[in-house]
Amino acid sequence: MKKTRSPLVEAYFRFLQLAKTLQTDNSALAIDANERSLLDAVSLSWYEDRPMTVREAIALDYLGSPATLHKRISRLRQKDMLVAFNQEGDRRAKYLIPSEKTIKLFSELGGNMYKVHQPIAS
Repeated sequence: MKKTRSPLVEAYFRFLQLAKTLQTDNSALAIDANERSLLDAVSLSWYEDRPMTVREAIALDYLGSPATLHKRISRLRQKDMLVAFNQEGDRRAKYLIPSEKTIKLFSELGGNMYKVHQPIAS
């Protein structure tokens, strides 16, 4: 069967290659897939310049119940993957951001993505 070489097909196959690269072994991080999903959600919110509060994080019902999410936040903080802080002058809301350890992990993942971000060989 002849390979289709449309730009859209090429874009999708590159996406699949990048997605495969990002499927890291979470056991090496000592976090499970659910903790990883929460870490990704909190980190993406921070990256988009809207740090997530603990209240917002435990409201992510597609990731679990509030009690479960609260436990996951606690575990990620204990594992130094998330940092919690209060905004200056407002002690009511606690915000979550990725730790330096998490940023280092994402840097390594980004490096791996660069390695596979080559056009698919004919």
